[in-house]
Formats: sequence, C-alpha cells, structure tokens
Amino acid sequence: MRALCLDIEGGFGGSSRSLYYILKHLPREHVQTTVWSKKAGPIQDLYAKESIPAQAAPNMPKVSSLPRFSRNLIVYSLFIREWLASKSFRETFYDALDTFDLVHFNHEALFWLARDMKSRKPKPATMHIRTNLWDSGFARWQCRIVNDSVDGLLFITENEQETFERHCGEKTSGHVLYNVAEANLDTIDPWPLNEEFLAGKKFLIGCLSNYSWYRGLDRIIELAEALKSRGRTDIGFVVAGDTSLTKSLPGALGEFGRAGLSLADYADHRGVSGSIEFLGHISEPERLLKSIDGLIKPTRENNPWGRDILEALAAGKPAFSVGRYDRFVETGVTGILQSTWDADTLASELARLADDRPAFEKMSKTATERIAELCDGRTQAQRLLDIWQGINTT
Repeated sequence: MRALCLDIEGGFGGSSRSLYYILKHLPREHVQTTVWSKKAGPIQDLYAKESIPAQAAPNMPKVSSLPRFSRNLIVYSLFIREWLASKSFRETFYDALDTFDLVHFNHEALFWLARDMKSRKPKPATMHIRTNLWDSGFARWQCRIVNDSVDGLLFITENEQETFERHCGEKTSGHVLYNVAEANLDTIDPWPLNEEFLAGKKFLIGCLSNYSWYRGLDRIIELAEALKSRGRTDIGFVVAGDTSLTKSLPGALGEFGRAGLSLADYADHRGVSGSIEFLGHISEPERLLKSIDGLIKPTRENNPWGRDILEALAAGKPAFSVGRYDRFVETGVTGILQSTWDADTLASELARLADDRPAFEKMSKTATERIAELCDGRTQAQRLLDIWQGINTT
C-alpha cells in the first residue's frame, strides 16, 4: 500500500510529531508512506533519517472552527483567499493521487480539502481528529463535512470521539488511537539553562506550549506567586514556546499585548521573573525534558492528554494539569490532576513533592510504565495499518 499523509505543521507542533512517531514504526513491507507538510521544519530531517519521503507544501489550505462567531467569520473569510491561492497545490495534489492508494489527513483543519477531494477525485481516506472543537454552528458544520468526506476517523482519545459525535449528532465507526510517545534521553544532552536562573533551584517544572488564553500559560505566573509567598524560590519553571500576547486577551494580559509585550514581561511585572525562564521556541523539546523534573499543562480546555504530556510521562517526568480524564495524568500516581485550577493547592503539592524525593521517583517510574503500555509505537502502528488496509480493500 502507498499512503500520502498530509501534515498541517512541520515539526513545530504536537500533531506533526505524533504523525512522525507512528509512521516510523509502520512495517515497510506492507506500507510505504510519503509526507507533505505545510511548513518546512525539523520534521523533514527526522523523516529523512527514517528514509520516509517528506517535503514542504506551504500552499496546503487549512482552516478550523473557533469558539466565537465573530472569529469564525474572520477566519473563514480569510480562508476563501487562502483556498483560491492554493490552486497550484491542489493541482499538484490531484495529479499525485494517481500514485497513492490512500490519503491520510492528519488534522481536522484539512476538512475542506478532504471534501474537495471526495467530489473531484475520490480516494480512500482517513482523518485524524486531534482537537476538541468548541461547540458552535461552525464546529458542527465542520464535523458533519468531515464525517461525509472520509472513510475512516481516528481520534487521539475517547474525548475527541465523544465531542465529534456530539457535534455530528450521530455515532461514528471511528477508532481511538492514542498518540505514540517514546523517550530516548540517554543519547542527548540536556537543554542549557541560564546558570543565574538555576542558582538555588532544586525542582524544575517545564512547559512545552505556545501561549494562548485557552492553553493557560499565564496560570504559571499565579503558581509562581503562590510558591513565592511560601518562600519556595527553590522551585522554578521553564517555558518553551512563543509567549507573545495578543491585543484581545482579557484584563492586564490584553494591556500588555496591546503594548507589544510578552508573557515574560507580565511575569516581571508580577515580580516572579526570577522563578521562570522563558526560552521561546526550541526545536528539540526532548532536550528540555532531560533538564526538568516534571511538566505542567495549566490548560483552560481541561485536556490533560496532549503530546507534551505523553512525551513527559514517557520520559519519567510526572505531569501537572487540569481536567477529569485521568488515563494519563492521575493524581498521586503519574502526577497531579486538578478538576478545577487552584494555584494555592497545587503550590502546596509541588512543595511537598520537591521535599519527598522517594514519592516523586515512584511517580516517575509509574509514568514511564503507563505510557509504555498505552502508547507503544509498534502496537499503535499496527493498529493504524490494520485500519488502512481495511479501508483500502473495501
């Protein structure tokens, strides 16, 4: 079988890395894959090491629904222009389909391209649903188009499947396929951190995420304040990702955004800059995992199961997040999961773990074991192959 996989990123985000980790484990005697990514980036180098053909396709059209009606009007208006500008990509794409047996759309943001392919040049197709779209008329419309345009749906957890089916108003024959996660930290060097920042720190918590209101990285500043009030300056945070602030953010964050400032400036304003090191985007997040003790995902979307969490747990780094789904992050077992955000309570828990190394090491061991069981590369790749083969033979 020959499969073409379309990736909306280029190694800069979780969906792109998740695709890479499952494709590298596919048995080559049964399937040959080619990857087109919207962005040129580090992912092409990783694919080259695995002898998987990969190229950048910057005009690949993508769009996805947002929570607010006004925002949807804006993004879909802009998408019309993007779609028209993608004509050369689409012609190349449809010409290339003759050499492939199946197309895998790696993100629901490719839904309009999937719809166009079905009407213009039908091909067996699967789509990976990687986010929980906020409920809106646009989201329900998007999910119905996805359901009508592909032959197989893949969901990264049960949560995405439940949300998708609720938006569609019907059950699907989709498959839950947990993202592959693995940690090979023995052969890499830790990410170099500022020596002045490290002075006096005995417990480091990392965060691997670009800033958005829904991702909640500003909550780390609340947490740093709660720790500072306890005199726990020995616990520090390292944030890797773009921390630019937008003008539309609420309260003081929006004021900083309108002034062209960042989350680092906001942390300085709140008096906790000495507790947080902001790295910006880094191309090798696994090196940061080697430098930290645990990982925080202070999400306002209550989704404690992203690529950052899986990779951290695989590396034996307990995770701290918000939500109710405890398949990966489980309080007292693989980290701390709060049903609702509470900076004061979490600060107390982090201080306790920093002082109780045996309990922390037990969490670390269990985290590694859980991901090895649920997110094994060969097992998940075989499941993907079985799904593809089933679709390709019908």
